[in-house]
Amino acid sequence: MHAPIEDHFRALKRILRYVKGTVHHGLQLHCTSSHELLAYSDTDWAGCPDTQQSTSGYLIFFGPNLVSWCSKKQSTISRSSAEAEYRSLAITTAEVA
Repeated sequence: MHAPIEDHFRALKRILRYVKGTVHHGLQLHCTSSHELLAYSDTDWAGCPDTQQSTSGYLIFFGPNLVSWCSKKQSTISRSSAEAEYRSLAITTAEVA
């Protein structure tokens, strides 16, 4: 960021306090014979009131274990909820591939 303001520093301090308080947490991986790969995705069409950008998210499981997840604004503005969902599926598929 080229011009941070006080709100940015407050947000950073909050994040650092969260990380400091959760360092003992970890990921649990369960041993299983299942080699099934499942991916879920969803979109909030035009969810940002300022930019009208959609927010996409996905979860990827290998057996019962969550191995990847993401949530972020789409780079372009979708004209319909179907277009936003299609973009979300494309992002999820690229992550799996």
